[in-house]
Amino acid sequence: MNMDDVAHRGLVLLGCGKMGSAMLAGWLKSGLPATSVWVNDPFPSDWLKAQGVHVNQALPADPAVVLVAVKPQMMGDALPTLQALGNGTTVFLSVAAGITIATYEAMLGAQTPIIRAMPNTPAAIGRGITAIVGNAHASGPMLDLADALLSAIGQVVRLEGEHQMSAVTAISGCGPAYVFHLIEAMAAAGVGAGLAPDLAMKLAKATVGGAGALAEEAAEDPATLRQNVTSPNGVTYEALQVLMNDTDGFPPLLVRAVEAAVKRDQELSNG
Repeated sequence: MNMDDVAHRGLVLLGCGKMGSAMLAGWLKSGLPATSVWVNDPFPSDWLKAQGVHVNQALPADPAVVLVAVKPQMMGDALPTLQALGNGTTVFLSVAAGITIATYEAMLGAQTPIIRAMPNTPAAIGRGITAIVGNAHASGPMLDLADALLSAIGQVVRLEGEHQMSAVTAISGCGPAYVFHLIEAMAAAGVGAGLAPDLAMKLAKATVGGAGALAEEAAEDPATLRQNVTSPNGVTYEALQVLMNDTDGFPPLLVRAVEAAVKRDQELSNG
């Protein structure tokens, strides 16, 4: 199964909000024919209607992929309409948070190939990272296809098992919110130190964005990059004495935050 198979048999996109739109734009840009895509969305945008895809029309009998991108709370209404495609050769690829593979198997059939994915919001600018894991019926070529489809919105990694999904959610899924809050906090601290609010925010955004890009592209690991900025007993050193404190600094704070996120994700997954 590959992209040629998708172009021939068709791809169904269930839900086309921000994440679905980002993926669809990537697929069309990479050469997937618009006529090979069927989108089911109760409130299609003007942008979607202009793409030349099939919008809210009768679905192909045996599509290669159904990509589930509706909000979890809408799953109970949306997914039963696709039960006829279960237990077959159609791969169900879900980017809906918190919905387990077992839940999909119960709704679609135990023999259905299912791949669960966890993307994050930088996918909107093609800089996301998505973790994927499949059930026993998701073959290697099916996982390769999921990888190719999700590469339209950024990097893709594969998990050892679904048990790792809560940790992924807490790190990369929730992580952009942690970084956005860091920007807010840095800007507020800058204002407290005497900067104008707009200047403090501009400095905080550019610093976090630039440091993140450097961390991804540099050969050195983040610890080395940190050390490179830190002169012994200098200004950065004094700030890091606070931030790296084992009692109330970043390390224990992030551990507690991630533990709370993992706990809540597991509660939601278990219903």
